Amino acid sequence: MKKSVILLSGGLDSVVTLGSSKDEYNITLALTFDYGQKSVDKEIKASKKVCEYYNVEHKVIKLDWLKEITKTALVSEDNIPDKNLQTNESMKSVWVPNRNGLFLNIAAAFADTYNFTHILFGANAQEGKTFPDNTKEFRERINLSFELSTLVKPKVYAPLINCTKDDIVKIALNKGIPLELVRSCYNKAEKNCGKCESCINLKQALINNNCKKLVEQLFDDGN
Repeated sequence: MKKSVILLSGGLDSVVTLGSSKDEYNITLALTFDYGQKSVDKEIKASKKVCEYYNVEHKVIKLDWLKEITKTALVSEDNIPDKNLQTNESMKSVWVPNRNGLFLNIAAAFADTYNFTHILFGANAQEGKTFPDNTKEFRERINLSFELSTLVKPKVYAPLINCTKDDIVKIALNKGIPLELVRSCYNKAEKNCGKCESCINLKQALINNNCKKLVEQLFDDGN
């Protein structure tokens, strides 16, 4: 029988991964990571609400040391870029060292202890174009490593791996996933700022799916 743990940031991809796969993969635990990112309080708050909605246990993992070695804008005093990250150079402005690799390995330790058969995360095709830890190749190779580094040998599953942001919003709408709970922003404002790369992608996907009311509800500028 399947029993799964999920990486949950409260953003579009992880929320839709949870909502679309909870029953099939029997997701019972969600891990949210605090590595000193600007948006951490809002991520934890959003993730908690999502877990309450889906009746999933929520655990916050603190990684203070990761902030100490991370120099990019997500944790530093530098401003978050107001643009889409289309190149390797711009991607580096929000890169956190080995983030998905680290998070998945921590989840694998939980799997080894609590007999989780699967680890889910929100990797997708759109972000896979610039972030190598969102690709099929990454998922396949980390699965191979868990064959040797764990006894339970959990399988890493990314149900949105072939999806664009437009596709992900469409899935959410079809399955009644509460997009009003999503927090995708890199900044720490009360609402999604609408200007950072993550917000731009979410907003455009909502617009492309005719979700004007959600745009007004989720973003600071409301348009």
